[in-house]
Amino acid sequence: MNILVCISKAPDTTSKIAFTDGNTKFDENGVQFIVNPYDEWYALVRGIELKEANGGSVTTVTVGGADADPIIRKALAIGADKAVRIDTAEGDPGSVAAQIAAYAKDQDFDMILTGKETINYNGGVVGGMIAEHLDLPYISLATKLDMNGGVAEISREVQGGVEVVEVDGPFVLSAAKGMAEQRIPNMRGIMAARTKPLEVVPAADVASNTAINTYALPEEKGDCTYVDADNPAELVRLLNEEAKVL
Repeated sequence: MNILVCISKAPDTTSKIAFTDGNTKFDENGVQFIVNPYDEWYALVRGIELKEANGGSVTTVTVGGADADPIIRKALAIGADKAVRIDTAEGDPGSVAAQIAAYAKDQDFDMILTGKETINYNGGVVGGMIAEHLDLPYISLATKLDMNGGVAEISREVQGGVEVVEVDGPFVLSAAKGMAEQRIPNMRGIMAARTKPLEVVPAADVASNTAINTYALPEEKGDCTYVDADNPAELVRLLNEEAKVL
């Protein structure tokens, strides 16, 4: 079983967010970067579990520069067998998906796994775009993935219940909560990651169709207004006249 897992770099949620160049660029100074948790906890770990149960290999792929290498090495320490970095600055979701698809199209992967979204952009569209480029089935927001021979049985939550589908490989899947549990790299894995292959490949000729004009921080929260529990009418008035949510 040959599994490709898409890994992206994301700022740690405790990082202080700031912008430079007239609020047109994210300021990376002092920011701690991590493997995007949805890629790591759900897609990568489940891919490793499937490899351990069925044999095969897990390859990670990342679009980015050399500054992404530390987070790629962590993925190797968790249990991926090898890694690929497509050597170009990470662009918009469309260009990232096109780069990954250009690499994957001749690699004979049985499945391509992504996290449901990144924690810095929350777009959740890269998996679907990869599937479109490769003309493969796409299952989004999957919470369970099991193999029955060459057929994948996939579950995902839908309104009012759980949807279960079966699909022959190859396919693309975005993984959500429930797919797997986080793994912590052990010392053996960390040491092994130093010698596992990290292949750097040139970028495909792909254009970005969107650009960021400006960043802005959310407005600061205002002061809290306390309402006496015996005065629900005042709460209704505030919600209606000031918060304007009624």
